[in-house]
Amino acid sequence: MSSFDEIYAAHYGDLTVQLYAYFGDRQEAQDVVQEAFCRAYARWRTMSRYDDPVAWVRRVAWNLALSRWRRKRTISMFLRRQRPVEPHVDGPEPERVALIAALATLPGNQRRAIVLRYLADLSVAEIAEREGVPEGTVKSWLHRARQALAARLDLTESPRTPGMTEDPR
Repeated sequence: MSSFDEIYAAHYGDLTVQLYAYFGDRQEAQDVVQEAFCRAYARWRTMSRYDDPVAWVRRVAWNLALSRWRRKRTISMFLRRQRPVEPHVDGPEPERVALIAALATLPGNQRRAIVLRYLADLSVAEIAEREGVPEGTVKSWLHRARQALAARLDLTESPRTPGMTEDPR
C-alpha cells in the first residue's frame, strides 16, 4: 500500500499533463489536479484501501475540469449575447476635474453644504436640519465655500448681468 505522498509525487505530473493536453490550459490543469488531490487527502483513510486510488483522483480532476469548462462556456455565451461594444464615454471635462480638486480642499462641513445644496438640491433649511446646526451656520458655510471655490477656480471676476454692457470708464 502506497502513502498519499508517494501517490501524489508519482502521479501529479502525469495527471496535469493529461488535463493540459486536453484542455490547453496548464494553470487550469494544475489547479484541478491539485484540488482533486486535496479531496483525496481528506478521504485518504478510505481511499488508501482502493485498488487504484489514482483512478479516483483522475476522475475527480476530470470532473472538476469539465465543470470549470462548462462554467466558462456558459459565461462566454452570456457575454456574447451582451452588447458587442461598450459605448465610449468621454472622461470628465477639465473644469469638472478642477472643481472636484477644489472641493477636496474645503473643510468637511463646507464641502458637505456645497454638495447638499448644489448637487442634492436641498434647501438651506434642509441642510441645517440634516447637519443639526442653525440655518445661519449653513449660510455661512456656503458663503465661505463659494468664496474659496471662486478663488481656487479663478472665478474672481464679477458676474455680468445679461444684456448689460460694461462701463467704458
